[in-house]
Amino acid sequence: MEIVNTHQAEAWNGYEGRHWADHHARYDAMNGGFNEFLLDGAAIGPRDRVLDIGCGNGQVTRLAARRAGLGAATGVDLSGPMLARARSLAAEEGVANVTFEQGDVQVYPFGDDAFDVAISRVGVMFFADPVAAFGNVRRALRADGRLAFLAMAPLGGTDLGTVLAALPPLPEPAIGEHGPLSLSDPDRVREILEGAGFRDVAARRVEAGQIFGRDADDAARFLADWGPIRYNHGDGDEVFQTLRVAVKPFERGGAVRLRGTSWLVKARA
Repeated sequence: MEIVNTHQAEAWNGYEGRHWADHHARYDAMNGGFNEFLLDGAAIGPRDRVLDIGCGNGQVTRLAARRAGLGAATGVDLSGPMLARARSLAAEEGVANVTFEQGDVQVYPFGDDAFDVAISRVGVMFFADPVAAFGNVRRALRADGRLAFLAMAPLGGTDLGTVLAALPPLPEPAIGEHGPLSLSDPDRVREILEGAGFRDVAARRVEAGQIFGRDADDAARFLADWGPIRYNHGDGDEVFQTLRVAVKPFERGGAVRLRGTSWLVKARA
């Protein structure tokens, strides 16, 4: 297995990957509200061959497999812990037309024209070389194949941005860096995808509800253990208490509910 994105491989096979695997239901509650935007945008047909990029615990892969009932879905991810969870959940749910492979999408040896559509739910923002990675995905798609993915939009003015603003400020990452906001500028996304050989690139902002926990205590504990916050702010009680106060106004209806925003990006091979 060839890996060029070694930093991300270490993270997703270490604490970060284990946390996502152990709390798969929590992360799906955070991100699942965007699933219909992604799956409808991909226009998955009953016989399609679907590639899920950075599939994580595999919820989207399994949903895609159900839409492609006479086809199949393949999820690829760097994370061994999350892929183990994805396989076990697929078996529990009886989804037979799905497979999961460990690998670096930037260099994974996909067959040419192996897929009709490629999708991703916030799994494409961390490539070491995004043009090379999307170029590899394009080669794996048939002519006129479809690409649809979700990427984080800027946090300014969002509920999550309000919560995170309660923590000590960090240096603002440049849009071009390989982090969660690396594809938050649609012009940069277009430049990357066109450089990788895609056409008809379009992006639109979508909004969905996100559940972060049962109550303020539960949500704050989860957020304090979330990889980016733990990495940047440590794991002391002060972080938990700050987050607890910040999420309290969003506690309603038996849960901590935030509105989230993402870019839905579509393109053609």
